[in-house]
Amino acid sequence: QVQLVESGGGLVQPGGSLRLSCAASGSIFSYNVMGWYRQAPGKERELVATIGSDGTTNYLDSVKGRFAISRDGAKNTVYLQMNSLKFEDTAVYFCNLRSLPEIRRGLFGSWGQGTQVTVSS
Repeated sequence: QVQLVESGGGLVQPGGSLRLSCAASGSIFSYNVMGWYRQAPGKERELVATIGSDGTTNYLDSVKGRFAISRDGAKNTVYLQMNSLKFEDTAVYFCNLRSLPEIRRGLFGSWGQGTQVTVSS
């Protein structure tokens, strides 16, 4: 079983920056994909960015050039640096980890509890 603990959310003005962190612990498969999803009120959860153990990244089009995902393999931690934040980035951000077996089976993997990001003036 995998546990994910997120930190770094908060309130920021438009144009500001925040950095989210997510530390994974427990039974972590050697190859996995860690990432961030977000869910705004009344909307479905959407993928923001993912990064594989091999460093392969994937981004939601609307955050490309503003957000950067990275990971520290030794610490099993993934980061999301969010710059030039916009009102529409306001959401609860969830950390996710999918092991290779879970990816192959089409499973969602493990989730963190979520951290609120609010962009407001």
